[in-house]
Amino acid sequence: MTDNRQYTCAIVPCADYGQADAALARALNAIGGLGFITPGTRVVIKANLVAAMKPEACATTHPALVTALTKMLVERGASVTVGDSPGGFFTPAALAANYAATGMTLAEKAGAKLNRNVAYHRAQIDGAVMRELVYTDYLDDCDMIIDFAKLKSHGMVGMSAAVKNMYGVIPGLIKPETHYLYPDVRDFADMLVDINEYFKPRLSIIDAVDGMEGNGPTAGTPRHIGAVIAALTPYEADAVAARLIGLDPAGVPTLEAAKRRGLCSGDIDGIALYGDVDSIALSDFKTVPRKSISFYKGTLVGRFVESALVQKPMPIKKKCVACGKCVNICPAKAISFVTRGGGKYPRIDRRKCIRCFCCQEFCPKAAMVVHRTLIARVLQRIK
Repeated sequence: MTDNRQYTCAIVPCADYGQADAALARALNAIGGLGFITPGTRVVIKANLVAAMKPEACATTHPALVTALTKMLVERGASVTVGDSPGGFFTPAALAANYAATGMTLAEKAGAKLNRNVAYHRAQIDGAVMRELVYTDYLDDCDMIIDFAKLKSHGMVGMSAAVKNMYGVIPGLIKPETHYLYPDVRDFADMLVDINEYFKPRLSIIDAVDGMEGNGPTAGTPRHIGAVIAALTPYEADAVAARLIGLDPAGVPTLEAAKRRGLCSGDIDGIALYGDVDSIALSDFKTVPRKSISFYKGTLVGRFVESALVQKPMPIKKKCVACGKCVNICPAKAISFVTRGGGKYPRIDRRKCIRCFCCQEFCPKAAMVVHRTLIARVLQRIK
């Protein structure tokens, strides 16, 4: 019997990347396929290539899935470009090192072009919080974007998936400046939704075969999840992804922002979903729990709540090699080095820290972690 229902999101089991082609095809077919691609269509696959890390580190979109999508698009006559703006310098040399490390040269062999254009463009936009968007120039040379994310935990917004992946349109060294402009989690989430609404990716796909838990999105632990998600909007993709790793979608800041703006229902109940997320979902995936806390700023109550419950970046001295990346990347200039016992260690000025977790995300030695207070951990266990 043929299933004629119109699905807008799909989750398909995928045991390993050897099954990537079949799983991706099944997920895409469930939501209508690639019939909108015609010969000559210019497509950008916006992958998550946050750093020059090998696929097995599970910080970046796996090349097997990007290559599978590239083949499907090329077969339909599309012109395909794979790109991202990793953290740090946005230069041809940095991009070349990133593509080599992440395995994206496999997609190039399948017919994709790897972006090497490092120019950027400034656009005036009418977002909920964002008025000017600085983005990578190569995106102007496409007809549509396919958002291809990696499912990971994230220190600031709890989860890095489809919505967060579009933050990679901003050139690397401008990302910390953007963090500084939107230090509040609610505003930062609205800013991410503004970017998604400006570019409106044609499809959103999430590599959830192997993800990253714990100290994500770059220094966490690889975790097998076993799924591929595809959706017509990044918000539906993320709602399913949140459920998959045991997060309440209503507590994910980006989904809260999208729901508040009438862009999604905020959870999977309002989604025409193909597949059974609960049969794949993990109950013990390690995330950083998010709390919606109203601070009474400037009061003793506000200061107590903030010190008692809010997670903060914390240096691990035995891992630190004093490379200085955290000092250079910090948008609030809250980090400096101090000398103790013959060694140099980072010190965070908590009065300046905006808890954007850039230091944690881009530390090459995983020497910055998301620290949760004892009170916060006890309350989470009670819950």
